[in-house]
Amino acid sequence: MSVIVKSDHEIEIMRQAGKIVAEVLQKLKSEVRAGITTRELDAIALKEVTRRGAIPSFKGYRGYPASICASINEEIVHGIPDERVIKSGDIVSIDFGAIYNGFQGDAALTVGVGKLDPRSEELIETTEGALGAGIAAVREGARLGDVSNAIQEYVESRGFAVIREYTGHGIGREMHEDPQIPNFGVAGQGLKLKKGMTLALEPMVCVGDWRTTVSSNNWTVSTLDGGMAAHFEHTIAVTDGAARVLTSL
Repeated sequence: MSVIVKSDHEIEIMRQAGKIVAEVLQKLKSEVRAGITTRELDAIALKEVTRRGAIPSFKGYRGYPASICASINEEIVHGIPDERVIKSGDIVSIDFGAIYNGFQGDAALTVGVGKLDPRSEELIETTEGALGAGIAAVREGARLGDVSNAIQEYVESRGFAVIREYTGHGIGREMHEDPQIPNFGVAGQGLKLKKGMTLALEPMVCVGDWRTTVSSNNWTVSTLDGGMAAHFEHTIAVTDGAARVLTSL
């Protein structure tokens, strides 16, 4: 495993990329409503990132055809935008990345549309809270297992399951760098975190069983049992104190 430690200057560039990601995601969040298609959301993202002088990370990555991933209900990640119309009661997970001056930012959020059932509301709140728990565990000298365990404990204590077949990751000039960051693990084990590491934490959480299936388009990942799923993500930097969130507004 070759983990890249970034300089303060490189982290500042990543912060600029991350701010663009945050702004585009907030715009998309404001546009999510019943009646809009995920393809329309993708067009908004491309327009917004382009006018900020950045390019979308995902478009063309390993052949991926769009600027965002838009995953609805039982879909966990990598949903390809299309003509599917969002309906009231849906939960929509949007993942978006941008490249600015050669560095990446990557973040995700889940939005509820109209009136949700209580379990879906709790799922979204729990997944966002799990991201916060993971970020709080990041500090210089901590182990990667401390972060993974914090996410898992938060989720499972609330009666949900973490997806185990997909993980967070290191990030920098490349969207996916070492290390992989599972959303489950044993505290005190794993890689020791160093100042200057930049990580994308992304809890993916579901109702029911954590096992997954991939659709015939070879991208969209859904829960095997059809249970609802949610996804939140931030790009962060390890410091000598609290982690710095690079994809905040």
